[in-house]
Amino acid sequence: MPSTKQPTRRLAIGVIGSCLSGVLAAQPKSSDSWKESDLIQPKDLAAALGSASGRPLILHVGFPVLYRGAHIPGSIYAGAGSKSADRELLKKALAGIAHDREIVIYCGCCPWQDCPNVDPAFRAIKQMGYERVKALVIPTNLHADWVEKGYPVEKG
Repeated sequence: MPSTKQPTRRLAIGVIGSCLSGVLAAQPKSSDSWKESDLIQPKDLAAALGSASGRPLILHVGFPVLYRGAHIPGSIYAGAGSKSADRELLKKALAGIAHDREIVIYCGCCPWQDCPNVDPAFRAIKQMGYERVKALVIPTNLHADWVEKGYPVEKG
């Protein structure tokens, strides 16, 4: 009697493989060091914004024009992560911040896999000795993946 389990297994492996390849393809440039624990989804950060305890330090590491247009409430502009000259802004934003504080960085300028800012900023913060750093996953851009979803924003 032929087994019907084999086609089901192949289908399951194909589905899992497709999902994983989509996740891996949606990583920012130079993201060879990303782990799942380094990432946070928009819905999870939005929920953390309302938390009185445990609210992370949120740093915008994109371009200033985007920050002025709309940014996550309470986030601090910390310079474009892709510009080495802006690393001083990043250092200033972190001055006096405990190394065990949770930090979330985001950009939102473009699709996640093309973002030039998140990965360099992430690496710089880690090199400064901060361990609890997460990158906000923004698959398309901040407008589509945050603003249009109804999550809170500040302007200016």
